[in-house]
Amino acid sequence: MNFKRIFLTCLALIIGCSLMSAKRAYKSDSTKITNYFIQYIQGIAEKPFSDAFTLSYNEIEGASEFVWNCWREANRLIDEEKVAFTEIPSLSQADSAKIVIPASLENDAVMTYYFGSKGDKPQPGYPLFIYTHGSGPKAREWATGLRICSEFADTPSVYFIPRIPNEGEYYRWWQKGKQYVWEKLIRQAMLSDNINPDRIYIFGISEGGYGSQRLGSFYADYLAGAGPMAGGEPLQNAPAENVGNIAFSLRTGAEDKGFYRETLTRNIGIELDSLQKLYPERYKHWVELIPGRGHSIDYKPTTPWLKNFTRSPYPKKVIWENFEMDGIKRKGFYNLAVTEPDTVQSRTRYDLDIEGNTIDLKVSRVNYSVVEKDPQWGIPLKFARSYTEATKGKVTIYLNSELVDLRKPVKVVLNGRNVYNGKVKCELSDLVNSCALFFDSRRLFPASITVEL
Repeated sequence: MNFKRIFLTCLALIIGCSLMSAKRAYKSDSTKITNYFIQYIQGIAEKPFSDAFTLSYNEIEGASEFVWNCWREANRLIDEEKVAFTEIPSLSQADSAKIVIPASLENDAVMTYYFGSKGDKPQPGYPLFIYTHGSGPKAREWATGLRICSEFADTPSVYFIPRIPNEGEYYRWWQKGKQYVWEKLIRQAMLSDNINPDRIYIFGISEGGYGSQRLGSFYADYLAGAGPMAGGEPLQNAPAENVGNIAFSLRTGAEDKGFYRETLTRNIGIELDSLQKLYPERYKHWVELIPGRGHSIDYKPTTPWLKNFTRSPYPKKVIWENFEMDGIKRKGFYNLAVTEPDTVQSRTRYDLDIEGNTIDLKVSRVNYSVVEKDPQWGIPLKFARSYTEATKGKVTIYLNSELVDLRKPVKVVLNGRNVYNGKVKCELSDLVNSCALFFDSRRLFPASITVEL
């Protein structure tokens, strides 16, 4: 008898049964995970998902698919308005639809929108363009948006063209009621096989330019590009550092002096030029002051330029200034999650640099001071920033095989201190919690390291 062959056969059967048993073990959690996702979407999950199931390196792909299917099921079961991502109508024939904003975020607020496609779907899915209109009468601005977006040379594409819910002295695209819509829209887009998750863009004109600039900085980790036009926010409202891994375009008339738009556009260009010199492979931008033009410019070049760029969901170099937008801060950005925020300072900057299996993370408190202000409206035109080392809070660094080699030890240096050096466990709970946090088909992370400042 060939005892060696028998032994190897038995060993293979044992390993195979063990792997099947492990697979069954985490799959038995499908209802638990789906229910957790439902609670998370509804905002009633009290704490992160907890499960002691450890994954082998070879199980990661299958477990990621399993978790994403649980996420799909949770979203299917949620009773909410659904954007028509499953069967996308032609933009030329699209009917209007609506999303009701909770009264706790904005009273009497309904975002009506057009949603539709231009051209045939490419194999990886359509690019998705989100357009934000200007501050004139909303019915007129919305109709203009549908007309001009239909004409842009960016086919094939899908467009989400909303009408701002309310008008008045201080209604903006970046306020918390609208954040509710953007996150719902992106969450549902990520679930659709008809949308390329790495080709989502936001752009707008005038008030929509201000809005898309802020939203581009706030949600950069979901975007391939942002393209405000005829705008120009003070940099404190939309930190330029955050757009380091996306394409950014800002085009304004050189004679557009209303609210210092031409000055602020120039300042943004100077800032991005400076950042690109420091980081030559990053900060792809096109900032242009168009000679002889005022507030009205040619809007056609922006989306064809943006469409040349694709998102990288796993950049190894990230600068993130976590800032409040209408009282709300992000809980995560790319592969970073704020596990416990710094309660002392309202703004925190995270500098992440991954080389091989070494992670260098610097966390700083950010302080702004205005050094130039316009004399008429008090608009801050220029700022000075200072940084001090953050000493409070916890940060979770999510990891996958695109960022580090999970089969080898990982080293973490936090503000110059070695805080971790060893193998990282792959956990089912990391896949679940990163899925809930980012709701992103490309950012299901099987491992994490949490560090305390």
